[in-house]
Amino acid sequence: MSYLVTQHTREIGIRVALGAQPANILKLVLGQGLALTLVGIGIGALVAFGLTHLLTRFLYEIGGNDLQTYVAVSLLLTCVALVACYIPARRATKVDPLVALRHE
Repeated sequence: MSYLVTQHTREIGIRVALGAQPANILKLVLGQGLALTLVGIGIGALVAFGLTHLLTRFLYEIGGNDLQTYVAVSLLLTCVALVACYIPARRATKVDPLVALRHE
């Protein structure tokens, strides 16, 4: 997300110059990060669910298809991803339009 914000600094600067509020920029960056996170968690959950038969013998005191474990891990990863997206999103809200437009 940090790389994405760096690549889109000019676009964010134009948005700010046209009157976008910091909350709008924050929502834009967090929305992109959340979309990537949900796609990744969805694909990962499907693959993990499909491969549980290979890992069942290594699991201790839980079944291979324990729904609580899938939900807990998915929520934990989503929270970590949102925190990781929040830091570049805050940086994006502080973009100065003049600096962003002169950058190139």
